[in-house]
Amino acid sequence: MSTDTHPEQSTGHLKVGIESPEARATRISTGVLVTLIGLILLLLAFTTSAVGRIALSDALADVQLPTIAVPGLPTVLVAALLVLGGGIGFLSGRLSPRGRRIAGVLAGVGVLVGFIVWAAASSTLPFTLSSQLNLTIEYSTPLLFGVLAGVLSERAGVVNIAIEGQFLSAAFAAAVTFSVTRSYVAALVAAALAGLLMGAVLAVFTLRYLVDHVIVGVVVNLLATGLTGFIFNQLVARDKATWGVVDPMTTLEVPGLSWVPFIGPILFTQRPLSFMAMVAVPLVWFLLHRTKWGLRVRAVGEHPHAADTVGIKVISTKAQAVLLGGILAGLGGAYFTIGSVGEFQDNNITAGNGFIALAAVIMGRWNPLLAAATALFFGFTRALAQSTKLMALPIPSQLIEMLPYLATIIAVAGLVGRVRPPAADGAHFVKGH
Repeated sequence: MSTDTHPEQSTGHLKVGIESPEARATRISTGVLVTLIGLILLLLAFTTSAVGRIALSDALADVQLPTIAVPGLPTVLVAALLVLGGGIGFLSGRLSPRGRRIAGVLAGVGVLVGFIVWAAASSTLPFTLSSQLNLTIEYSTPLLFGVLAGVLSERAGVVNIAIEGQFLSAAFAAAVTFSVTRSYVAALVAAALAGLLMGAVLAVFTLRYLVDHVIVGVVVNLLATGLTGFIFNQLVARDKATWGVVDPMTTLEVPGLSWVPFIGPILFTQRPLSFMAMVAVPLVWFLLHRTKWGLRVRAVGEHPHAADTVGIKVISTKAQAVLLGGILAGLGGAYFTIGSVGEFQDNNITAGNGFIALAAVIMGRWNPLLAAATALFFGFTRALAQSTKLMALPIPSQLIEMLPYLATIIAVAGLVGRVRPPAADGAHFVKGH
Protein backbone atom coordinates (compact mmCIF):
# COMPACT_ATOMS: atom_id res chain seq x y z
CA MET A 1 0.00 0.00 0.00
CA SER A 2 1.38 3.40 -0.90
CA THR A 3 2.30 6.00 1.71
CA ASP A 4 -0.33 8.34 0.23
CA THR A 5 -3.19 6.26 1.57
CA HIS A 6 -1.67 4.40 4.52
CA PRO A 7 -2.13 6.25 7.85
CA GLU A 8 1.32 5.24 9.02
CA GLN A 9 4.72 4.93 7.47
CA SER A 10 7.68 3.01 8.86
CA THR A 11 11.04 4.54 9.68
CA GLY A 12 13.25 1.66 10.76
CA HIS A 13 11.41 0.03 13.66
CA LEU A 14 9.46 3.21 14.50
CA LYS A 15 6.01 3.89 13.12
CA VAL A 16 5.38 7.57 12.60
CA GLY A 17 1.71 8.43 12.29
CA ILE A 18 0.35 11.30 10.28
CA GLU A 19 -0.55 13.92 12.89
CA SER A 20 -3.27 16.48 12.37
CA PRO A 21 -2.58 20.13 13.29
CA GLU A 22 -5.12 19.89 16.12
CA ALA A 23 -3.53 16.75 17.56
CA ARG A 24 -0.08 18.30 17.24
CA ALA A 25 -1.18 21.45 19.09
CA THR A 26 -2.71 19.34 21.87
CA ARG A 27 0.41 17.20 22.16
CA ILE A 28 2.73 20.20 22.32
CA SER A 29 0.60 22.11 24.83
CA THR A 30 0.37 19.01 27.02
CA GLY A 31 4.12 18.50 26.76
CA VAL A 32 4.82 22.12 27.69
CA LEU A 33 2.50 21.88 30.69
CA VAL A 34 4.01 18.61 31.97
CA THR A 35 7.55 19.93 31.42
CA LEU A 36 6.74 23.12 33.31
CA ILE A 37 5.39 21.12 36.26
CA GLY A 38 8.52 18.98 36.16
CA LEU A 39 10.75 22.08 36.30
CA ILE A 40 8.79 23.42 39.29
CA LEU A 41 9.18 20.08 41.05
CA LEU A 42 12.89 20.11 40.20
CA LEU A 43 13.27 23.50 41.88
CA LEU A 44 11.38 22.26 44.92
CA ALA A 45 13.72 19.27 45.13
CA PHE A 46 16.69 21.52 45.88
CA THR A 47 14.86 23.40 48.64
CA THR A 48 14.95 20.44 51.00
CA SER A 49 17.49 17.89 52.16
CA ALA A 50 15.61 16.56 55.17
CA VAL A 51 13.86 13.25 55.58
CA GLY A 52 10.13 13.25 54.93
CA ARG A 53 7.93 11.32 57.33
CA ILE A 54 4.75 9.78 55.91
CA ALA A 55 2.36 8.40 58.53
CA LEU A 56 0.11 5.53 57.47
CA SER A 57 -2.35 6.17 60.32
CA ASP A 58 -3.39 9.27 62.23
CA ALA A 59 -2.64 9.88 65.89
CA LEU A 60 -6.14 8.81 67.02
CA ALA A 61 -6.27 5.49 65.15
CA ASP A 62 -6.82 2.41 67.27
CA VAL A 63 -4.17 0.53 65.28
CA GLN A 64 -1.00 2.55 64.91
CA LEU A 65 0.86 1.77 61.70
CA PRO A 66 4.51 2.68 61.23
CA THR A 67 5.65 6.03 59.91
CA ILE A 68 7.78 5.74 56.78
CA ALA A 69 10.92 7.87 56.52
CA VAL A 70 11.71 8.88 52.94
CA PRO A 71 14.84 10.82 51.89
CA GLY A 72 13.63 14.21 50.66
CA LEU A 73 16.09 15.38 48.02
CA PRO A 74 16.69 12.08 46.16
CA THR A 75 13.01 11.13 46.06
CA VAL A 76 11.74 14.50 44.88
CA LEU A 77 14.60 14.70 42.36
CA VAL A 78 13.72 11.31 40.86
CA ALA A 79 10.04 12.28 40.73
CA ALA A 80 10.90 15.56 38.99
CA LEU A 81 13.03 13.78 36.41
CA LEU A 82 10.19 11.32 35.81
CA VAL A 83 7.79 14.20 35.14
CA LEU A 84 10.32 15.95 32.90
CA GLY A 85 10.83 12.72 30.97
CA GLY A 86 7.10 12.51 30.36
CA GLY A 87 6.97 16.11 29.17
CA ILE A 88 9.91 15.66 26.82
CA GLY A 89 8.31 12.47 25.49
CA PHE A 90 5.18 14.42 24.58
CA LEU A 91 7.18 17.21 22.96
CA SER A 92 9.31 14.81 20.91
CA GLY A 93 6.31 13.39 19.08
CA ARG A 94 7.92 9.94 18.98
CA LEU A 95 5.59 8.29 21.46
CA SER A 96 2.70 6.15 20.30
CA PRO A 97 -0.76 6.85 21.75
CA ARG A 98 -0.20 4.06 24.24
CA GLY A 99 3.23 5.46 25.07
CA ARG A 100 1.68 8.86 25.73
CA ARG A 101 -0.84 7.33 28.11
CA ILE A 102 1.95 5.55 29.98
CA ALA A 103 4.03 8.74 30.06
CA GLY A 104 1.03 10.66 31.38
CA VAL A 105 0.39 8.13 34.15
CA LEU A 106 4.06 8.08 35.17
CA ALA A 107 4.21 11.87 35.16
CA GLY A 108 1.06 12.02 37.32
CA VAL A 109 2.53 9.55 39.82
CA GLY A 110 5.75 11.57 39.83
CA VAL A 111 3.89 14.79 40.62
CA LEU A 112 1.91 13.24 43.49
CA VAL A 113 4.84 11.37 45.04
CA GLY A 114 7.23 14.27 44.58
CA PHE A 115 4.93 16.87 46.11
CA ILE A 116 3.90 14.68 49.06
CA VAL A 117 7.51 13.81 49.91
CA TRP A 118 8.55 17.46 49.51
CA ALA A 119 5.74 18.57 51.83
CA ALA A 120 6.69 15.93 54.41
CA ALA A 121 10.38 16.87 54.20
CA SER A 122 9.60 20.59 54.50
CA SER A 123 7.70 20.26 57.77
CA THR A 124 8.37 19.05 61.29
CA LEU A 125 5.02 17.23 61.16
CA PRO A 126 4.48 14.00 59.22
CA PHE A 127 2.21 13.81 56.21
CA THR A 128 -0.71 11.59 57.27
CA LEU A 129 -1.57 9.55 54.20
CA SER A 130 -4.66 7.86 55.63
CA SER A 131 -6.25 11.22 56.52
CA GLN A 132 -5.41 12.56 53.07
CA LEU A 133 -7.16 9.67 51.33
CA ASN A 134 -10.13 9.80 53.71
CA LEU A 135 -10.58 13.50 52.94
CA THR A 136 -10.21 12.74 49.23
CA ILE A 137 -13.32 10.56 49.29
CA GLU A 138 -15.22 13.09 51.40
CA TYR A 139 -14.40 16.04 49.14
CA SER A 140 -15.04 13.96 46.03
CA THR A 141 -18.58 13.05 47.14
CA PRO A 142 -20.46 15.93 45.43
CA LEU A 143 -18.21 15.65 42.39
CA LEU A 144 -19.03 11.96 42.00
CA PHE A 145 -22.74 12.72 41.99
CA GLY A 146 -22.14 15.66 39.64
CA VAL A 147 -20.15 13.68 37.08
CA LEU A 148 -22.81 10.97 37.04
CA ALA A 149 -25.46 13.62 36.37
CA GLY A 150 -23.35 15.08 33.60
CA VAL A 151 -22.56 11.71 32.02
CA LEU A 152 -26.23 10.64 32.00
CA SER A 153 -27.39 13.89 30.40
CA GLU A 154 -24.65 14.16 27.81
CA ARG A 155 -24.67 10.50 26.81
CA ALA A 156 -28.33 11.15 25.96
CA GLY A 157 -27.31 14.17 23.87
CA VAL A 158 -28.24 16.97 26.29
CA VAL A 159 -25.42 19.33 27.27
CA ASN A 160 -25.59 19.88 31.03
CA ILE A 161 -23.76 22.90 32.36
CA ALA A 162 -26.51 23.35 34.96
CA ILE A 163 -24.91 21.04 37.54
CA GLU A 164 -23.87 24.04 39.63
CA GLY A 165 -27.45 25.29 39.77
CA GLN A 166 -28.71 21.82 40.65
CA PHE A 167 -26.15 21.62 43.45
CA LEU A 168 -27.12 25.02 44.83
CA SER A 169 -30.88 24.51 44.79
CA ALA A 170 -30.54 21.06 46.34
CA ALA A 171 -28.22 22.31 49.08
CA PHE A 172 -30.76 24.98 50.01
CA ALA A 173 -33.71 22.58 49.88
CA ALA A 174 -31.92 20.05 52.07
CA ALA A 175 -31.00 22.67 54.67
CA VAL A 176 -34.49 24.16 54.95
CA THR A 177 -36.19 20.76 55.01
CA PHE A 178 -33.92 19.45 57.74
CA SER A 179 -34.48 22.62 59.78
CA VAL A 180 -38.22 21.93 59.73
CA THR A 181 -38.35 18.13 59.95
CA ARG A 182 -35.07 17.21 61.70
CA SER A 183 -34.97 14.26 59.33
CA TYR A 184 -32.01 13.45 57.11
CA VAL A 185 -34.19 11.24 54.93
CA ALA A 186 -36.65 14.07 54.32
CA ALA A 187 -33.76 16.43 53.58
CA LEU A 188 -32.30 14.01 51.03
CA VAL A 189 -35.69 13.59 49.37
CA ALA A 190 -36.08 17.37 49.19
CA ALA A 191 -32.59 17.72 47.70
CA ALA A 192 -33.33 15.04 45.09
CA LEU A 193 -36.61 16.77 44.19
CA ALA A 194 -34.86 20.14 43.84
CA GLY A 195 -32.29 18.61 41.51
CA LEU A 196 -35.09 16.86 39.63
CA LEU A 197 -37.00 20.14 39.14
CA MET A 198 -33.90 21.91 37.84
CA GLY A 199 -33.30 18.97 35.53
CA ALA A 200 -36.91 19.24 34.36
CA VAL A 201 -36.35 22.88 33.42
CA LEU A 202 -33.30 21.83 31.41
CA ALA A 203 -35.20 19.00 29.73
CA VAL A 204 -38.34 21.01 28.86
CA PHE A 205 -36.55 23.93 27.26
CA THR A 206 -33.95 21.88 25.37
CA LEU A 207 -36.19 19.01 24.24
CA ARG A 208 -39.62 20.63 23.93
CA TYR A 209 -38.83 24.22 22.97
CA LEU A 210 -35.45 23.50 21.30
CA VAL A 211 -33.58 26.27 23.11
CA ASP A 212 -29.79 26.16 22.91
CA HIS A 213 -28.52 23.76 25.58
CA VAL A 214 -25.76 26.04 26.85
CA ILE A 215 -28.12 28.99 27.18
CA VAL A 216 -30.61 26.93 29.16
CA GLY A 217 -27.83 25.70 31.42
CA VAL A 218 -26.72 29.25 32.15
CA VAL A 219 -30.33 30.24 32.85
CA VAL A 220 -30.77 27.33 35.29
CA ASN A 221 -27.62 28.37 37.15
CA LEU A 222 -28.81 31.98 37.37
CA LEU A 223 -32.30 30.85 38.37
CA ALA A 224 -30.90 28.76 41.21
CA THR A 225 -28.71 31.63 42.40
CA GLY A 226 -31.52 34.17 42.32
CA LEU A 227 -34.19 31.89 43.77
CA THR A 228 -32.12 30.58 46.68
CA GLY A 229 -30.80 34.06 47.43
CA PHE A 230 -34.29 35.57 47.47
CA ILE A 231 -35.82 32.87 49.68
CA PHE A 232 -32.81 32.91 51.99
CA ASN A 233 -33.10 36.67 52.54
CA GLN A 234 -36.88 36.65 52.90
CA LEU A 235 -37.23 33.52 55.02
CA VAL A 236 -34.08 32.00 56.51
CA ALA A 237 -32.20 35.19 57.38
CA ARG A 238 -35.21 36.56 59.26
CA ASP A 239 -35.78 33.47 61.40
CA LYS A 240 -32.69 31.28 61.55
CA ALA A 241 -33.96 29.52 64.68
CA THR A 242 -36.72 27.97 62.57
CA TRP A 243 -35.28 27.73 59.07
CA GLY A 244 -31.51 27.80 59.49
CA VAL A 245 -30.53 25.19 62.10
CA VAL A 246 -28.85 22.25 60.39
CA ASP A 247 -26.80 19.47 61.94
CA PRO A 248 -24.50 17.77 59.42
CA MET A 249 -24.54 14.00 59.11
CA THR A 250 -22.27 12.09 61.42
CA THR A 251 -19.59 9.70 60.24
CA LEU A 252 -20.60 6.05 60.01
CA GLU A 253 -18.33 3.06 60.49
CA VAL A 254 -19.02 -0.16 58.59
CA PRO A 255 -19.05 -2.98 61.19
CA GLY A 256 -16.20 -5.40 60.76
CA LEU A 257 -14.49 -3.34 58.06
CA SER A 258 -13.75 0.03 59.68
CA TRP A 259 -11.21 -1.72 61.93
CA VAL A 260 -9.07 -2.91 59.02
CA PRO A 261 -5.72 -1.11 59.30
CA PHE A 262 -5.16 1.69 56.78
CA ILE A 263 -8.05 0.68 54.46
CA GLY A 264 -10.75 0.82 57.14
CA PRO A 265 -10.38 4.50 58.10
CA ILE A 266 -10.26 5.45 54.41
CA LEU A 267 -13.07 3.50 52.74
CA PHE A 268 -15.29 2.38 55.59
CA THR A 269 -15.39 5.43 57.85
CA GLN A 270 -17.38 8.01 55.91
CA ARG A 271 -20.62 9.98 55.97
CA PRO A 272 -23.69 8.29 54.43
CA LEU A 273 -23.60 10.45 51.29
CA SER A 274 -20.06 9.27 50.55
CA PHE A 275 -21.16 5.64 50.76
CA MET A 276 -24.10 6.45 48.47
CA ALA A 277 -21.76 8.07 45.94
CA MET A 278 -19.43 5.06 45.91
CA VAL A 279 -22.41 2.79 45.23
CA ALA A 280 -23.88 5.12 42.59
CA VAL A 281 -20.78 5.05 40.36
CA PRO A 282 -20.85 1.32 39.45
CA LEU A 283 -24.65 1.42 39.40
CA VAL A 284 -24.76 4.15 36.74
CA TRP A 285 -22.05 2.37 34.75
CA PHE A 286 -24.16 -0.80 34.85
CA LEU A 287 -27.28 1.10 33.77
CA LEU A 288 -25.51 2.71 30.82
CA HIS A 289 -23.50 -0.26 29.59
CA ARG A 290 -25.36 -3.40 30.67
CA THR A 291 -29.07 -2.63 30.30
CA LYS A 292 -31.44 -2.03 27.38
CA TRP A 293 -32.30 1.37 28.82
CA GLY A 294 -28.63 2.34 28.81
CA LEU A 295 -28.26 1.16 25.22
CA ARG A 296 -31.19 3.38 24.24
CA VAL A 297 -29.68 6.36 26.09
CA ARG A 298 -26.40 5.94 24.26
CA ALA A 299 -28.21 5.43 20.96
CA VAL A 300 -30.22 8.67 21.22
CA GLY A 301 -27.03 10.51 22.17
CA GLU A 302 -25.15 9.27 19.13
CA HIS A 303 -27.75 8.80 16.37
CA PRO A 304 -31.21 9.96 17.49
CA HIS A 305 -32.80 9.66 14.03
CA ALA A 306 -31.51 6.12 13.60
CA ALA A 307 -32.80 5.30 17.09
CA ASP A 308 -36.17 6.76 16.13
CA THR A 309 -36.43 4.52 13.07
CA VAL A 310 -36.14 1.38 15.24
CA GLY A 311 -38.91 2.50 17.57
CA ILE A 312 -37.00 4.15 20.41
CA LYS A 313 -38.85 7.10 21.93
CA VAL A 314 -36.05 9.61 21.56
CA ILE A 315 -37.46 12.58 23.51
CA SER A 316 -38.74 10.38 26.31
CA THR A 317 -35.40 8.58 26.65
CA LYS A 318 -33.46 11.85 26.69
CA ALA A 319 -35.79 13.28 29.33
CA GLN A 320 -35.45 10.20 31.52
CA ALA A 321 -31.65 10.46 31.47
CA VAL A 322 -31.71 14.19 32.27
CA LEU A 323 -34.19 13.73 35.12
CA LEU A 324 -32.25 10.83 36.63
CA GLY A 325 -29.14 12.97 36.39
CA GLY A 326 -31.02 15.75 38.19
CA ILE A 327 -31.83 13.42 41.08
CA LEU A 328 -28.17 12.43 41.40
CA ALA A 329 -27.05 16.07 41.22
CA GLY A 330 -29.58 16.83 43.95
CA LEU A 331 -27.98 14.25 46.23
CA GLY A 332 -24.62 15.80 45.46
CA GLY A 333 -25.96 19.24 46.37
CA ALA A 334 -27.15 17.92 49.75
CA TYR A 335 -23.49 17.35 50.63
CA PHE A 336 -22.87 21.08 50.94
CA THR A 337 -25.31 21.44 53.84
CA ILE A 338 -26.46 18.29 55.62
CA GLY A 339 -23.43 16.38 54.33
CA SER A 340 -20.67 18.65 55.60
CA VAL A 341 -21.15 22.32 56.49
CA GLY A 342 -24.63 22.30 58.02
CA GLU A 343 -26.21 25.71 57.71
CA PHE A 344 -26.82 27.17 54.26
CA GLN A 345 -24.59 30.24 54.26
CA ASP A 346 -24.64 31.97 50.88
CA ASN A 347 -24.79 31.36 47.15
CA ASN A 348 -21.07 30.55 47.06
CA ILE A 349 -21.51 27.45 49.19
CA THR A 350 -21.06 25.16 46.18
CA ALA A 351 -17.80 26.96 45.26
CA GLY A 352 -17.90 26.07 41.57
CA ASN A 353 -17.98 22.32 42.18
CA GLY A 354 -20.64 21.93 39.47
CA PHE A 355 -18.23 23.29 36.87
CA ILE A 356 -15.43 21.12 38.21
CA ALA A 357 -17.75 18.12 37.82
CA LEU A 358 -18.41 19.16 34.22
CA ALA A 359 -14.66 19.32 33.59
CA ALA A 360 -14.32 15.85 35.10
CA VAL A 361 -16.98 14.59 32.65
CA ILE A 362 -14.90 15.93 29.75
CA MET A 363 -11.61 14.62 31.12
CA GLY A 364 -13.29 11.27 31.77
CA ARG A 365 -14.47 11.11 28.16
CA TRP A 366 -18.12 10.75 29.16
CA ASN A 367 -17.42 7.41 30.80
CA PRO A 368 -18.83 7.01 34.35
CA LEU A 369 -15.77 5.18 35.69
CA LEU A 370 -13.15 7.46 34.11
CA ALA A 371 -15.11 10.57 35.10
CA ALA A 372 -15.37 9.26 38.68
CA ALA A 373 -11.60 8.69 38.73
CA THR A 374 -11.10 12.27 37.57
CA ALA A 375 -13.46 13.48 40.31
CA LEU A 376 -11.32 11.62 42.84
CA PHE A 377 -8.27 13.43 41.47
CA PHE A 378 -9.97 16.78 41.98
CA GLY A 379 -10.97 15.69 45.49
CA PHE A 380 -7.38 14.67 46.16
CA THR A 381 -6.05 18.11 45.24
CA ARG A 382 -8.61 19.82 47.48
CA ALA A 383 -7.83 17.45 50.35
CA LEU A 384 -4.13 18.17 49.82
CA ALA A 385 -4.66 21.81 50.75
CA GLN A 386 -6.46 20.76 53.92
CA SER A 387 -3.86 18.13 54.85
CA THR A 388 -0.95 20.54 54.50
CA LYS A 389 -2.50 23.53 56.32
CA LEU A 390 -1.01 22.62 59.69
CA MET A 391 2.33 21.57 58.22
CA ALA A 392 3.51 25.20 57.82
CA LEU A 393 4.86 24.71 54.31
CA PRO A 394 6.95 27.46 52.69
CA ILE A 395 4.15 28.09 50.17
CA PRO A 396 0.67 29.43 51.00
CA SER A 397 -2.10 26.83 51.25
CA GLN A 398 -4.21 29.07 48.98
CA LEU A 399 -1.93 28.14 46.09
CA ILE A 400 -2.67 24.47 46.68
CA GLU A 401 -6.40 25.21 46.95
CA MET A 402 -6.19 26.65 43.42
CA LEU A 403 -5.21 23.27 41.96
CA PRO A 404 -8.74 21.91 41.28
CA TYR A 405 -9.70 25.12 39.50
CA LEU A 406 -6.44 25.18 37.57
CA ALA A 407 -7.06 21.59 36.50
CA THR A 408 -10.56 22.63 35.38
CA ILE A 409 -9.10 25.34 33.15
CA ILE A 410 -6.66 22.82 31.72
CA ALA A 411 -9.51 20.43 30.96
CA VAL A 412 -11.78 22.91 29.20
CA ALA A 413 -8.81 24.32 27.28
CA GLY A 414 -8.33 20.92 25.68
CA LEU A 415 -4.90 20.15 27.11
CA VAL A 416 -5.93 16.64 28.18
CA GLY A 417 -5.93 15.33 24.66
CA ARG A 418 -8.50 15.15 21.94
CA VAL A 419 -11.88 13.99 23.25
CA ARG A 420 -15.01 13.22 21.29
CA PRO A 421 -18.36 13.87 22.94
CA PRO A 422 -21.46 11.90 21.92
CA ALA A 423 -22.14 12.71 18.27
CA ALA A 424 -25.54 14.32 18.91
CA ASP A 425 -24.56 16.08 22.12
CA GLY A 426 -26.23 19.49 22.08
CA ALA A 427 -28.14 18.82 18.86
CA HIS A 428 -31.91 19.30 18.72
CA PHE A 429 -34.09 16.41 17.66
CA VAL A 430 -37.25 16.97 15.64
CA LYS A 431 -39.11 13.81 14.65
CA GLY A 432 -39.27 13.35 10.88
CA HIS A 433 -36.58 15.95 10.11
